Amino acid sequence: MTPVLENISSLYESDYEQWLVTMVLLLKNKQVDSLDYEHLIEELEALGREQKSAVESLVIQVIQHLLFYQYWHREWDYNQRHWRVEIIAFRTQLELRLTANLRNHLAQRLDYLYGKAKKMAEVKTDLEFPLQCPYSLEQVLDEDWLPDREDRR
Repeated sequence: MTPVLENISSLYESDYEQWLVTMVLLLKNKQVDSLDYEHLIEELEALGREQKSAVESLVIQVIQHLLFYQYWHREWDYNQRHWRVEIIAFRTQLELRLTANLRNHLAQRLDYLYGKAKKMAEVKTDLEFPLQCPYSLEQVLDEDWLPDREDRR
């Protein structure tokens, strides 16, 4: 490793913000031979994981509140407005973060995410919900869509 690359690599450990500014400057100037590839790859992978985790968490929250809205009759009169506001808030956060790549990721993970939301909703409500996700990704993301209430009490 050359002294310049060693200095940039050690900058990652000692002054992350300065390392980041340096990486951006090197990229803008197309000085790719001076990039700290090891740490840059690590940061890009972490960024991707963080973005996926954030949108997955929001989808779980939307689904959980859709289940409350559709099935939790005992709490309907007291909480339906709150659930609707929560659904809108989580969908808005999703809209602000969603890219085509993240949307495709969510489509592949919808059943898994439903399972997590279902489990939390069942613990909270002491109800049983459908085994399979009753909502499409389009419905989960649609800011105006709400499910019909199930007629079972």
